[in-house]
Amino acid sequence: MNGPDPHDRPAFPPLPPAPPTPPGDDEDYSATVLASHWIQRPETDPTAVLDDPTSVEDGSLPTDRTVVAPPTPHDDGTVLRFGPGVTAALARQPHRTLPAVPAPPAFRRGRLRRYALPALVLVAAVLFLLWRENTGPGVRNVSVTAVRDAFGCDSTVGIVGEVRTDGRPGTLTYRWLRSDGTSSVVRHADVARGQRTVRLELLWTFEGPGRLRAVAELRVLTPEPHAAEVRLTYDCP
Repeated sequence: MNGPDPHDRPAFPPLPPAPPTPPGDDEDYSATVLASHWIQRPETDPTAVLDDPTSVEDGSLPTDRTVVAPPTPHDDGTVLRFGPGVTAALARQPHRTLPAVPAPPAFRRGRLRRYALPALVLVAAVLFLLWRENTGPGVRNVSVTAVRDAFGCDSTVGIVGEVRTDGRPGTLTYRWLRSDGTSSVVRHADVARGQRTVRLELLWTFEGPGRLRAVAELRVLTPEPHAAEVRLTYDCP
């Protein structure tokens, strides 16, 4: 009799059907992680598949479980997560900005301007004093007089020039010029500190008969050019 062989029966009871997939779950779910720095770095697999060989108590075979590893924290950027399961609040999360680097303190120009003008005035005053000391005495006035302005035959007339200064020490250079076409050599006169009047003398001798109107001129050459003259009358019948 050909009946079913009891040995042909399966050794294990048939498996119950797999539970239905919960609504809302997507088999193609994926998570994308974007880092703000966009730098290529070696990454580990964000998912780890754990296979549990242990049978379930109800006799069903174990299913694969997917564990999503948390993203590696980065201190230099913002991580934005997109994909199913990301809440709207997380998607609208504003970007973090790096703390602003404080600017270096500005140079206090006000203090520099405050002391710049007095310093310039002081330097100018010192330079002016040095210039005055090195340029000799300042000439205020020059005058020329004669002992007498009319004289007779064979006479020598004394002529005096007077130079008024500001009292600074130094040296005067000058020369005498006469109306007969002659002149003296360049002469020098030393002026002491505080001396305000310098006397310069000239002796002019006249000889022979005749009548002559003569002029003696004193020219100060340095430190400042000045000139003065006196007129004389020579009368010898």
